[in-house]
Amino acid sequence: MENKRVLVITQEMSPYLNGTEMSAVANELPQYFQNQGDELRILMPRYGTINERRHRLHEVVRLSGMNIIIDNDDYPLIIKVASLPGSRLQVYFLDNEDLFKRKYIFHDENEKFFEDNAERMVFFCKAVLETVKKFQWAPDIIHCHGWMTSLIPLYIKTAYKNEPVFNNAKVVFSVYKSAFAGQLSNSFMDKAPISELVTGEHLKSFSGLDVDALYKGGAEYADAVIVGSDGLDKATVKHIKDLKKPTLEYAGKEEGYEEKYSTFYNSL
Repeated sequence: MENKRVLVITQEMSPYLNGTEMSAVANELPQYFQNQGDELRILMPRYGTINERRHRLHEVVRLSGMNIIIDNDDYPLIIKVASLPGSRLQVYFLDNEDLFKRKYIFHDENEKFFEDNAERMVFFCKAVLETVKKFQWAPDIIHCHGWMTSLIPLYIKTAYKNEPVFNNAKVVFSVYKSAFAGQLSNSFMDKAPISELVTGEHLKSFSGLDVDALYKGGAEYADAVIVGSDGLDKATVKHIKDLKKPTLEYAGKEEGYEEKYSTFYNSL
């Protein structure tokens, strides 16, 4: 496949969030593919910990102004953009003041998992897809990084399956060891459905509400899976293998690892 359009959806990315394998891979891979001549779009949440002045974020007025509906509630979507340092890439940040304007990412100052992380995840996944529709830019590869993106494969294969912008895309889902302990709130099962298009039946794999359940659900609906970290939960690894989908085993971070991802993309 030549001159691909690659949509990168990630819950974290350096330099905006540092310190994990996911944030490094989400930074390095897009630059590699752009240098190969591919087109890239990158979307991530705009956490309150991201310094807008330092990273030169500014609002994209032509894209902002949408409302994302979650269980009959409207959440205004604000979209900001910044140039990735050292590259010609732009990163789009999806924001809502009620859900993301706080000084912590997933846990409060007492290390308690935010009660509304389920709503934040659903908002982000829906907002991504509505934003890409507004781009009017049809990707060839949609690469989702991390548990917070795990609803994207499901939504694309169900509620958004007839959207022309997603018709020819292959959805790749990367799972990582860095995640959360505990569970999302039970509100997830009420917030994630989309009218009659995504129901509780579709969400069975997610129903454990812990990170392994989210990984299983994302992998089930993706076209392909990438093992992004060594030492993943054994039950999760077994579940992925049992799906018998194209899978890229852990490629590490040695020099040239990006080429393994490129070969995998081209095989889909």
